[in-house]
Amino acid sequence: MSLSNIDIAQAAHMLPIGEVAARLGIPEDSLEPYGRYKAKVALDHLTAIRGRPQGKLVLVTAVSPTPAGEGKTTTTVGLGDALTRIGERAMICLREPALGPVFGMKGGAAGGGYAQVVPMEDINLHFTGDFAAIAVATNLLAAMIDNHIHHGNTLGIDVRRVTWRRVLDVSDRALRDVVVGLGGTGNGYPRESGFDIVVASEVMAIFCLASDLHDLKDRLGDIVIGYTRDRRQVHARDLGAHGAMTAVLRDALAPNLVQTLENTPAFVHGGPFANIAHGCNSYLATSAALHLADYVVTEAGFGADLGAEKFVDILCRTSGLRPSAAVIVATVRAMKYHGGVEVADLPTEDVAALERGTVNLARHLDTVRRTFGLPAVVAINHRAEDTDAEIAALVGAVERLGAVAVVAKHFAEGGAGAEQLAREVVRLCAEPSELRFTYPDESSLWAKMQAIASRIYGASEITASTAVRAQIRRLQEDGYGGYPVCVAKTQYSFSTDPRLRGAPSGHAVDIREVRLAAGARFVVMVCGDIMTMPGLPAVPAAVTIDVDEDGRIVGLF
Repeated sequence: MSLSNIDIAQAAHMLPIGEVAARLGIPEDSLEPYGRYKAKVALDHLTAIRGRPQGKLVLVTAVSPTPAGEGKTTTTVGLGDALTRIGERAMICLREPALGPVFGMKGGAAGGGYAQVVPMEDINLHFTGDFAAIAVATNLLAAMIDNHIHHGNTLGIDVRRVTWRRVLDVSDRALRDVVVGLGGTGNGYPRESGFDIVVASEVMAIFCLASDLHDLKDRLGDIVIGYTRDRRQVHARDLGAHGAMTAVLRDALAPNLVQTLENTPAFVHGGPFANIAHGCNSYLATSAALHLADYVVTEAGFGADLGAEKFVDILCRTSGLRPSAAVIVATVRAMKYHGGVEVADLPTEDVAALERGTVNLARHLDTVRRTFGLPAVVAINHRAEDTDAEIAALVGAVERLGAVAVVAKHFAEGGAGAEQLAREVVRLCAEPSELRFTYPDESSLWAKMQAIASRIYGASEITASTAVRAQIRRLQEDGYGGYPVCVAKTQYSFSTDPRLRGAPSGHAVDIREVRLAAGARFVVMVCGDIMTMPGLPAVPAAVTIDVDEDGRIVGLF
């Protein structure tokens, strides 16, 4: 019987975290240990190393995933280990897992098989408490809003136009729309509100984009919580909330240092979803890693249409980070899925369906290479049920697209199974490249959304109701037109309909809602039926998670 991910992780030989840090030249007095195998790296050390030369940044992205995902995190970990094995000084940077998918459908997000970050149980559950701090900061602001209204409302906040929502790190559809303040005058003024999942919150986005504590505080103060009756914006700093929010987040802002199964150093820090937020781990972790290693491998959530687009158009645009190369993760399973095969039938060989589905890979490859200007390799994340004929067909399809495909077996073999991929990445990083954005800063918000829809999604038009169009015009007039756009949409399709697989073209992208993230400094365009508070599936992963007689966590992915 094959070992589960958690069995493999629990059998790992982990080094004390001080030894992992020492490999990077991080002194012991710059660590804040959380037990033996994880620690935060002090912010003052990150400041001290900013003058060092920077390594090469490698972005791992993917095709549009099937519901189970295609192993992007696993590939990131395997590539980091492979780079170490071939003699390079490497680090990886990952997002922290959210408890919504851990307890829901997808399971954990610390890699899989023999390409994992450890301690896996800690990382997938409470870790160092970063998400709890983000939830407290978000909910503190919500509480201060309602408290201000209750005690006289000197700012004149219109209770009908409070836009700030509370958060929870569990998928709970019953909390999407709620009424707060019920129960009489002592409980405040009743108003409609709701909950988002923590990873969709603006505080999470701010946390992952902030360059230091001062920038974090400024951004938190810029948060627009709602409007007065005469439509004036009310900010978090108007309530005096941003200082306390910064205090809550101070310790969390320091990156978390852990290791892979093969002891490659890893920063796991921050975790916005890519389908409802901007999908990148913290800027602080990635920028610090570039001063600590020669190659830094990071990932952006879901396909290149979501995570990679936001990595480039939001994070790179605003931070100055520049990837040297990209890895596009593809699987035989995903290609068959996009060729029309249903999930239950994916284990069955179907070369014809696979070849039909490669149109999805072709568009992602075109996005990364031609739109963003990045050298790219396709990593075929090998699965045990893949047949030789299917692998050959996928390799041939990539070659016809003028790219290199590498079959990577890191899930089963660890870093040894991705050494060929690592060598190709090193070769690509030596090639000249110049990062390009999907749209210029000076384009209007509407034009930016049009550019993303047409150039990335293959859409013929964008649509919006009269009310949404008016919101976009108002944001433009209020001076937010220079902000990048963060699209919230399904990860399963280039369209807003998850049932449209492959590479749909000529469709319309409807903007259902617009949210200003003034602290994160982008504008969120919510498209289709995407929810910022997911729900649990009929049989959640939580039902398999338990603690055995020896106190070991079992059933976790």
